[in-house]
Amino acid sequence: MSRYIAAIVIAIVFGLGGWFFVSGPDASVPASKAEHGHDEPEKPHVKLSDDQISKAGIKVELTGPVSISETLALYGVVAPNGERTSEVAARFPGTVRSVAKRVGDVVKQGDALATVESNESLQTYTISAPASGVVIARNANPGEQTAEKILFTVADLSTVWVELSLFPRDAAKVHPGQRTRVIGSDAGLISEGEVVYVAPVGNMASQTRTVRVLLDNAARGWAPGIYVSAEITLSETPVPIAVRNEAIQNLDGQDVVFIRNAEGFEPRPLKVGRTDSDFSEVVEGIVSGVAYATSNSFILKADLGKGEAEHED
Repeated sequence: MSRYIAAIVIAIVFGLGGWFFVSGPDASVPASKAEHGHDEPEKPHVKLSDDQISKAGIKVELTGPVSISETLALYGVVAPNGERTSEVAARFPGTVRSVAKRVGDVVKQGDALATVESNESLQTYTISAPASGVVIARNANPGEQTAEKILFTVADLSTVWVELSLFPRDAAKVHPGQRTRVIGSDAGLISEGEVVYVAPVGNMASQTRTVRVLLDNAARGWAPGIYVSAEITLSETPVPIAVRNEAIQNLDGQDVVFIRNAEGFEPRPLKVGRTDSDFSEVVEGIVSGVAYATSNSFILKADLGKGEAEHED
């Protein structure tokens, strides 16, 4: 009996140092190893084949230096480029005899738009397109008098203006030459242009000034009349390490990005600093030159959550 009492006392004393007896007075193992095992816990990760990554649309980029932009958000509307828009009237008052073009028709310089019979000479003459473009307005029908009204408006829509409203508090920040991102209401409609004009006077009704951005429209995606938002770049600050905003996911209240390594994609916590519409500065957690998931990284978060749920079950 005294032998086993002694064994218990020894177990208590050495237990303070991390040891305990498992079978008798002479059998002992370290508590840390018996309770926690020899190996460190495996880090969570998502393992996908190259084919699965491709099908999921997951893109991978390297962390590195970028310029973080300070921008000003404005709103406005697309308008025809006024420097490439022609309003067409009759040379001599008369009666419209025929009309050759409708709104939406593409015309070349010199194409016939309509014929008019002069009131004075009773001779018929042709009204031609003064420049190539698209007919965006028509105010002529056979039998009508031309008077002095505008009969057609022809616009070259290969470029357009974006007219934005600028409030007085921001007037000092905007000037010609600034790079501007324009975002349409349709998903994916985004283009870059630059400020070409800031109105010297304001609009009494809206208490705003007009900022005009010249935008390339070769693909004809920007239709005059549609509302848009815009981000005017005010300044740019270089940062040594940044990640795309779409790459950042939230796990248990912590911002993470999914780092690609030999095991797959591992969620890596990070701390961000300055940010703009595309990138966020990394101030802690990731070094430069690390491969990470950008597009569709939310799929990795969902897959990781699914795996954890199955493990709990």
